[in-house]
Amino acid sequence: MTIRIWAPFSKVRYNQERSRSRRDPLVPLRPFSKPPFRFYLRHGVEQFTTTRVAERPGVSVGTLYQYYPNKQSLLFAVLERHLNLVIWAVERACRENHHRPLETMVAAVVHAYVSAKLDQADASVALHSAASELDGEALVARLAKRARSAMSTMLKTAPEIGSQDVDFPVLMLMSAMAGATRAVLMAGAPPLMVRSLRKHLILLSLAYLRVSIAVANRPIPA
Repeated sequence: MTIRIWAPFSKVRYNQERSRSRRDPLVPLRPFSKPPFRFYLRHGVEQFTTTRVAERPGVSVGTLYQYYPNKQSLLFAVLERHLNLVIWAVERACRENHHRPLETMVAAVVHAYVSAKLDQADASVALHSAASELDGEALVARLAKRARSAMSTMLKTAPEIGSQDVDFPVLMLMSAMAGATRAVLMAGAPPLMVRSLRKHLILLSLAYLRVSIAVANRPIPA
């Protein structure tokens, strides 16, 4: 998958498509430019400019500013698109694995998350550093909540989980998944490290969930 920001023929069409894209992050709209936006982010946010994006023939800076009045608004749109693609992948993995064995559930979520981040590796690294500058914390929190909700709903269909409250364990697991994946991306995501990342995230998640279930009603020493 690639990060793409899309340009309509008219503002009416643009508003209609944006409304649809909030429900489905993969709605196909007309792209502003090729190569995709992650091409412009591969050297970092500092070199991502509206002028560079508008260098494609047929796209002027004026046209770009009509929809994105400054670099920050364009980057925020890229960040939103990037996060939506990742969360959509996690939600789909969760929907498709209800009532499966716990190992299958965990592996599906780990592979979906890591693959979505790797598909946009350059953008993942660049946009992480830019999120706070773009006031993107609220957006990140809202979308992360969606992913946690999908995972909690899936896990509650696992026989091993039953009626156990998994909301906090899921928060811990998703945080660990995000941090570990970011570290691998920052290291350049070599194939051997990526394979180890997938394996160890699955092992960590399974072990933690099982221990959490086993000690759920036991007092924890101060």
